Amino acid sequence: MAYTIDDSCIACGACMADCPVDAISEGDIYKIDADKCIDCGACASTCPVGAPKEA
Repeated sequence: MAYTIDDSCIACGACMADCPVDAISEGDIYKIDADKCIDCGACASTCPVGAPKEA
């Protein structure tokens, strides 16, 4: 299953920089493209607020 980003996102960009498949896009709250996400957890391990969650 793909990761999702919840409302606690602070749009710092840490997850986007660490995503190996460029599945994360910018916004007020960042979004993960479920079709591109390989469920590696890189985003979750780098996020300072724990916003990426396994769906």
